[in-house]
Amino acid sequence: MSKRDMSGRDRSKPYDPADEGAQMAFDGRMSYGDYLQLDRILGAQMPRSTAHDEMLFIIQHQTSELWMRLAVYEIRAAREAISADRLSPAFKMLARVARIFEQLNSAWDVLRTMTPSEYTRFRDDLGQSSGFQSYQYREIEFLLGNRNPAMLRPHAHRPEIHAMLEQELSRPSLYDEALRLLARNGIPVPAEVLERDVSQTHQPNDGVTEAWRVIYQSPEDHWPLYELAEKLVDFEDYFRRWRFNHVTTVERVIGFKRGTGGTGGVSYLRNMLAVELFPELWRVRTVL
Repeated sequence: MSKRDMSGRDRSKPYDPADEGAQMAFDGRMSYGDYLQLDRILGAQMPRSTAHDEMLFIIQHQTSELWMRLAVYEIRAAREAISADRLSPAFKMLARVARIFEQLNSAWDVLRTMTPSEYTRFRDDLGQSSGFQSYQYREIEFLLGNRNPAMLRPHAHRPEIHAMLEQELSRPSLYDEALRLLARNGIPVPAEVLERDVSQTHQPNDGVTEAWRVIYQSPEDHWPLYELAEKLVDFEDYFRRWRFNHVTTVERVIGFKRGTGGTGGVSYLRNMLAVELFPELWRVRTVL
């Protein structure tokens, strides 16, 4: 019986990738680890206790911040594409952001393997640090239109971060750009909405609900706008699930204790569940 496989390799000898042309020497060449800067990433876990589960806690939050880094990148680009009437790229970016939040949702499943007693062993070592201080999460909320200038204060100690978030408040949100797109395409949008102070959170408006109703009642006449609406709803659906999973994970691990950053913990997170990013896109379903 032949000892050679279908490619002609002699199976009696140890496999050597170099036989197929794989690069095996990297002196003076960029390797996988070099390109991804893995030494920096894998050296960024600095537990402050001897508790076994602190490594899980650190990595779960670090990887979430990496996914949020990509979400910020994609949402910014989608906003720019919508403002320039380039809807096809915007649809791709928004679909990707929805999948990013699907990944973020899965991360809670891993964190929930940590029990209350295991978290207690290192919780005091966190000091006053808390997830609500994440400036990337704050930027995502600002980009999407949930804008509360009071939430700039936790970043006052980082002038460059504070300035970046403050600048974001001066720009139209993703939803603002979507509504401006409707107006450019002949869908009546109330002037007070188009001319509002964009540094504040958009408030539900019956005129905007009516604008979306026009689109949903005749999708074949407004297909690109109809597709944009569904992309936004799809994303907010995943975003809401992420918030809900956050609440249930925190309650499972710490109950109703106050958060390390001083918030009410579960009570604070439950308040966030009531926030609607694109309110009229949910209300329009009732009036159709």
